[in-house]
Amino acid sequence: MTDTPETSPALDDAFGLLTVAMTAGAKITRPVLGGVRTRLIEVGDPGLPIVVLLHGTGGHLEAFAHVLAPFARWFHCVAYDLPGHGWSGPPAAADGGYEVPAYVDHLDAVLDHVDQLRRAASRGRGRGPGDARGRVALVGVSLGGWIAARHAAARPGRVDALVLVAPGGVRADPAVMGALRSLSSAAVERPGEAAVRDRLEWLVADPSTVTDALVATRLRLYRQPGAAERMAGLLCLQDPDVRRRNMISDVEAASIGAATLVLWGTEDPTGPAETGAAFARRIPGARFEALTDLGHWPQFEDPTRFTEVSVPFLRTALAPSSPTDNGKVTGT
Repeated sequence: MTDTPETSPALDDAFGLLTVAMTAGAKITRPVLGGVRTRLIEVGDPGLPIVVLLHGTGGHLEAFAHVLAPFARWFHCVAYDLPGHGWSGPPAAADGGYEVPAYVDHLDAVLDHVDQLRRAASRGRGRGPGDARGRVALVGVSLGGWIAARHAAARPGRVDALVLVAPGGVRADPAVMGALRSLSSAAVERPGEAAVRDRLEWLVADPSTVTDALVATRLRLYRQPGAAERMAGLLCLQDPDVRRRNMISDVEAASIGAATLVLWGTEDPTGPAETGAAFARRIPGARFEALTDLGHWPQFEDPTRFTEVSVPFLRTALAPSSPTDNGKVTGT
């Protein structure tokens, strides 16, 4: 994908959502990963443990705008636009490119890229026993959590920790799937401020947290040429048959060996918090925490609370391990 006026680096933070992250040293690049021109942001010392953040359906890396700088105090943070989302290119595969296995394969390419950069940055620094630099966590919201969980099940040992925020793939409610399809389609087929704001306010309990900068960023995205066609493709997981074959099975959940924290807002429109608690019980040793009075996007709606819950868990899970300690964090 070549840069167009709508994808040029000059417009990467056109509305100021990423100003704090940029001030903290964040850089945006567009490497070709897994055959996809991928818009990616990195911030934090490359010598720190790696945390990769994955957004949800129809979204973009700005979903994590408020937590990148706070997380970067402790981790080397990477967020990216999923294939066909944000300002990344379309999926490499024409058939099944918007289903979860394809996203998992692309995530592997992202992890390979980040690992290569980390190795290059650490040359000459040396590395001692128990060094945490090579440890990796995934933080996924909604579709991002779905991808992260399926990745951990399919690639055992590749990541050390997961924070799964209202992950998709754990239930299939026709009403929720219909609402997401309707709101997303309206926002992209007739892109205007009101439709985009409706789509974004659905994600939060407090509509005032949907800022003008977020609306403007999403509106610019939805006004890109071909945006409606891409949205139609990526909404395939809201089709009951497609969703069914991509769900996280009991066997997959039980096979996750990474330390896992499941978060779910008590005001999440995609389902009750008990959905998250039930899913956490399917993962050996996983912790669950309900986020009171928050919706589907706690990392944006209340970044302070999200950071206070997630960072201590990740710091423990990604701490240097001894030969007898695999870094697993357990709890209820």
